[in-house]
Amino acid sequence: MRIFNTMSKTKEEFVPVDENEVKIYACGPTVYNFIHIGNARPLCVFDVLRRYLEYRGYNVKFVQNFTDIDDKIINRANEEGITFEEVSKKYIEEFWTDAHGLNFKDATIHPKATENIDEIIDIIKSLEDKGYAYAVNGDVYFRTLKFDEYGKLSHQPIEDLISGARIAVGDIKENPLDFALWKGAKEGEPYWDSPWGKGRPGWHIECSAMNRKYLGKTIDIHCGGQDLIFPHHENEIAQSECANGCAFSKYWMHNGYINVDNVKMSKSLGNFKTVREIANAYGYEVIRYFLISAHYRTPINYNLEIVEQCKASLERLYTCRESLDFAIKNAADETSSDDEKLISELSVRRSQFINAMDDDLNTADGISALFDLTKDINTKILDKPVSKAVCEYAAKLFDELSDVLGLLYNRKGNDLDSEIEALIEERQEARKNKDWATADRIRDELKAKGIILKDTPQGVTWTKE
Repeated sequence: MRIFNTMSKTKEEFVPVDENEVKIYACGPTVYNFIHIGNARPLCVFDVLRRYLEYRGYNVKFVQNFTDIDDKIINRANEEGITFEEVSKKYIEEFWTDAHGLNFKDATIHPKATENIDEIIDIIKSLEDKGYAYAVNGDVYFRTLKFDEYGKLSHQPIEDLISGARIAVGDIKENPLDFALWKGAKEGEPYWDSPWGKGRPGWHIECSAMNRKYLGKTIDIHCGGQDLIFPHHENEIAQSECANGCAFSKYWMHNGYINVDNVKMSKSLGNFKTVREIANAYGYEVIRYFLISAHYRTPINYNLEIVEQCKASLERLYTCRESLDFAIKNAADETSSDDEKLISELSVRRSQFINAMDDDLNTADGISALFDLTKDINTKILDKPVSKAVCEYAAKLFDELSDVLGLLYNRKGNDLDSEIEALIEERQEARKNKDWATADRIRDELKAKGIILKDTPQGVTWTKE
């Protein structure tokens, strides 16, 4: 597998640090609001990365944090007249509703910043002892210029970064690029005791501390949205490598931005879309399909026309898979001389899928492989009688590929299947007895429930509108 490494700006062969375990850290949400589709893109993309590596036989340790103490959380708590703990608890629960709706697999560990204060303090103390950090009036800052490689991830010369930085009136930093590791508590704010007085951690340091605690000093892949490259990930690298004395992450993966009607999504422009509001209208799976339908590094555009296209594409996949279930149920057990040839033709799609995903997690081409498999199934299996063995192989391969992508997780329930199958059987019996009135009544009843019947060589199949 080759991965585009933001650090080198090239595709590199993926070779894990430890052949027995791939260590991945994905920056999680700051929990003060519902997640938006910008948050959901890395959630879905790097869930596919984790699934694919596991599919290829790797043991993956996947860590995604919750930032549960932050200015935004404190401001929301003050607005609502509740504690910051109540705010973070509420929106962590809302996160799980959306994440599970998107078929996100729980990370191996979901640490919270507030549960790792001791580790955060330890890493800040080590930076201070080495001269990389300094304390002023209860705050602690990182000496950015002391780290010679600062800017290596964002590929920005230090001179440009300095010229773009500003020192606010009353700022006590030595240099405008220096960033906070620890913030002294202001009146009414939550705090923890520390060697520098009462305060709370800065945003960047929490990820360095949790990376080191749960994954070690050097990890395989650090991933997140493109907006995190600078300053968040740049600062993580600086403080981690200065504290630990070794490389922080071997590979860096960043997904592209989301536009809404060809305009970059932002709260200030009022084109901000939460996962919840879209899911209420279209369901979660359409969102997941949309977010992985393009290569993860390319910007993607959200609009209603594209969402409808995603919905139609999913329906085509569901129709194929459900038709396979019906074919398996009705196929003959006898094998055919054509079976080996058919299975060989279908297996080509697995190789096509792997080649796509090995090329920097190209989910767009991976989905194309799944649709090519769908076409093969429709033209080579569902349109003619074939053996049960071939049908079962096709279903297994279809499930294999769709599971890596995290799609088709809303398959029909058994109770609904049984009810509809019983009505279809009743209708078939009525047709056999030339009871056309009953047959038409059942067809109309099913249509009213959104069930469309289709006659095939194997019998009658059904799909949901």
